[in-house]
Amino acid sequence: QVQLVESGGGLAQPGGSLSLSCAASGTIFNLYAMKWYRQAPGKQREFVAEISSQLNTNYADSVKGRFTISRNNVKNTAYLQMNNLKPEDTAVYYCNAVHSRAASLDYWGQGTQVTVSS
Repeated sequence: QVQLVESGGGLAQPGGSLSLSCAASGTIFNLYAMKWYRQAPGKQREFVAEISSQLNTNYADSVKGRFTISRNNVKNTAYLQMNNLKPEDTAVYYCNAVHSRAASLDYWGQGTQVTVSS
């Protein structure tokens, strides 16, 4: 059973930074693409960023240039560095792992709250 545990959420001021981590266990981590999604109150869950097993990255337009996704295959951990945070970044952030060759192998973390407010 694959388990994903997010950490690093919290409160930041506009213009500030936070770093999220997603630790994976129970799988061969480097076979999975790692993604971050977020869900704000009253809104649908939306894609934020992804990094493939080959380290290719992709970002939502709303975070491009401010957020950076990375991964450490030795530590089985994915990261999301968030800079220049805006109030509209406030959401619960979820980590998602999708097998690079079997999309049905799709796992989610429990989410971590990010609040951007002065």
